[in-house]
Amino acid sequence: MKKLAIIGDRFMLPEKFAEEIISACGDMFDIKSMANQWPDENMEHGYAVPGMDGLKEYIGDAEEVCDFIGDAEILVTHLAPLSAAMMDRLPALKMVAVSRGGPVNIDIQSAHDRGIRVVNAPGRNASAVAEFTIGAMLAETRRIREGHESLRAGQWRGDLYRADRTGREMHEMTIGVVGYGQIGTRLVKLLRAFGSKILVCDPYVQLSPEDLDAGVTQVSLDTLLTESHVVTLHPRVSEETRHMINEKTLSQMRKDAILINTARGPLVDYPALLQALKRKVIAAAMLETFDVEPQPADSELLALPNVTLTPHIAGASVYTVTKAARMAAVEVSRYLNDQPPLNPC
Repeated sequence: MKKLAIIGDRFMLPEKFAEEIISACGDMFDIKSMANQWPDENMEHGYAVPGMDGLKEYIGDAEEVCDFIGDAEILVTHLAPLSAAMMDRLPALKMVAVSRGGPVNIDIQSAHDRGIRVVNAPGRNASAVAEFTIGAMLAETRRIREGHESLRAGQWRGDLYRADRTGREMHEMTIGVVGYGQIGTRLVKLLRAFGSKILVCDPYVQLSPEDLDAGVTQVSLDTLLTESHVVTLHPRVSEETRHMINEKTLSQMRKDAILINTARGPLVDYPALLQALKRKVIAAAMLETFDVEPQPADSELLALPNVTLTPHIAGASVYTVTKAARMAAVEVSRYLNDQPPLNPC
């Protein structure tokens, strides 16, 4: 029997991994499972731990992880780390399935050098994040947050019905979607149902025929920022996109614009955004990801009246757990049958 190690957590449950793997491959494994305490405990970053350079967003002690994996041939995990030094201690390991879109907890180059197949689960939470983004738009544009906060504070904000303070409907707004990957394309499909004017900025892809037929327009970032009532970010983080929202680009946006970041913190220069929100350069922001996570208790963003904040939960849904576990199971099956991976890293 093949030896398979599962390291899950309190989101990606080990038993769900095991269930999907047995369903896809049959009961042919000697499976051992463990779960770390994420998200109840925070992740670590490789730069902060000796010997873990190059890794980020992982959870687990290297010694404990290596001892647990032992002589397993296959590792299925969500957030467990795997550094070069750890791989040298695991000569039996031949395949790693990571149930997340960005496998930044694994040293991919070192795995390649050692002949270890690494696969990931791109798009596992695309639907969850797209739906969450719609909710973020509605929370800001229809003053849901303001109404909620006022009632909590014992105030009845009848003034939110005033024409100069009430919100706008989605169909009358221009929505700018930055990034047209799996989340961006899913979001555009949802937005089309609202009747919004939709602008997309992504220089590396073309709009689908369906989106083109529906009047979705591909534009430059400058045009998108200038014309959009809502700007929502969905690109990957790269040197090109890091701090793409900064003092200069914020100044290009409409004064009544709302910025939404359900993607990654490094896309935004947060000190610049803080100043833009305080000075009313833009109207509001909905922030799901940050430059520092968790946000410090003394962060000025937490006290601003024109910001909605959530603790990086856009991708969290029951379906995401099922889909990610199923994607990992399919990859394990393909490995066993000498088939190429669907999502190689």
